[in-house]
Amino acid sequence: MEYVATNNAPGAIGPYSQAVKVNGLLFTSGQIAINPATGAVEADTIQGQTEQVCKNVKAIVEAAGTSMDKVVKTVCFLADIADFAAFNEIYGNYFTSKPARSCVAVKDLPKGVLCEVEAIAEL
Repeated sequence: MEYVATNNAPGAIGPYSQAVKVNGLLFTSGQIAINPATGAVEADTIQGQTEQVCKNVKAIVEAAGTSMDKVVKTVCFLADIADFAAFNEIYGNYFTSKPARSCVAVKDLPKGVLCEVEAIAEL
């Protein structure tokens, strides 16, 4: 098992890693819309936050030595399922290989963000 960390995505805000490599796979922790340069939540719209979340996932995937087209599964959390279409519009620009996905609405997300995405990728 190997831990992955990059300054191009927000650092962990608890006792976990940005990602872990094991048996040819990469498992990312859930990424929220924190801009790693400022440490602040980026944007206040679902489109802006989804953009930042996807940039964070991409930074971690690339730091691990793989790419977004090797993502095989994502799990997506939305604060409001009414944001599903707007979320998909941005998400689709980053996950062009169309990995398997679960997407659910949840009661709350850390720091009051509107979405969170975690990914599993081939190395």
